[in-house]
Amino acid sequence: MTRNNYAPYITISREEWAKRSDDPMLHLLNDFETLQGLNEPLTMEEITQIYVPLSRLLNLYVSGAQRLHAATNSFLGSQFLKVPFIIGIAGSVAVGKSTTARVLQRLLSAWPNHPKVDLVTTDGFLYPNKVLEQKGIMNRKGFPESYDIRRLIQFLANVKSAKERVSAPVYSHLEYDILPNELKWIESPDIVIVEGVNVLQVRPRQQQKEPTIFVSDFFDFSIFVDAEMEDLQQWYIDRFKSLRQTAFRNPESYFHRYAHLSDKESEVIATNIWNEINRPNLELNILPTRFRASLILEKGGHHFVQSLKLRRI
Repeated sequence: MTRNNYAPYITISREEWAKRSDDPMLHLLNDFETLQGLNEPLTMEEITQIYVPLSRLLNLYVSGAQRLHAATNSFLGSQFLKVPFIIGIAGSVAVGKSTTARVLQRLLSAWPNHPKVDLVTTDGFLYPNKVLEQKGIMNRKGFPESYDIRRLIQFLANVKSAKERVSAPVYSHLEYDILPNELKWIESPDIVIVEGVNVLQVRPRQQQKEPTIFVSDFFDFSIFVDAEMEDLQQWYIDRFKSLRQTAFRNPESYFHRYAHLSDKESEVIATNIWNEINRPNLELNILPTRFRASLILEKGGHHFVQSLKLRRI
């Protein structure tokens, strides 16, 4: 009789994970407050116990890839250019992906052999609002169909082809739109971190004749930042209320009309946005990709990681 005991992940408690820390790196984060997002608590304890060990693990993966590249060159008797190691970070709106990406960028740049670490968010690859309006999907911004996937894949293909200088479009959260005359340039990086809600999406178009290429095909390692649905909704509402006192105050903000709402009005509107847009996108498109990640960071209601799942090799 055969038994199916396949378990693709190793589950690691916070306490066990923290034992893999590396204290000498902490001097690099004296200004860690600048790395945290709005309403996302970030403490030195979280950095020490979660992110430093994670950077150490990623450094091992990157070093291994670099050794494999050198071995391949030796075997072929050639000197092909080293391609960047690409890390994808996925997860819901308000889960803290951006904070995770910024902290990892800072830590990874301190390890030897890969000092240049670039960070790209997929917001820049959203279609401009004008196009979304023409397509009738302005209320589905953040869903897979709202992205110029062809342009994103071409960007990643250029990066993985070791092109010395590659451009990415820039998104303005203030204007809630793509900035048509601005580009972010990626120049010969050692590591590129790509952060976005749907970067692990693999839903192909119907009746597609050419071979299907997914964004995640370019990733060497992927991370999914996870949390309970109820916590995500509350974090989104809390963030919306905070933005009302900060970014929404700017007269040029797309959401300036929300700046003078009361707490109760803000909660009603944020809840409606969550239920009509963010929750459906999470349930339909984002959560189903969770178990495609190399590593899952499982957050508790306090916004801190309480356990991790690392894919077996």
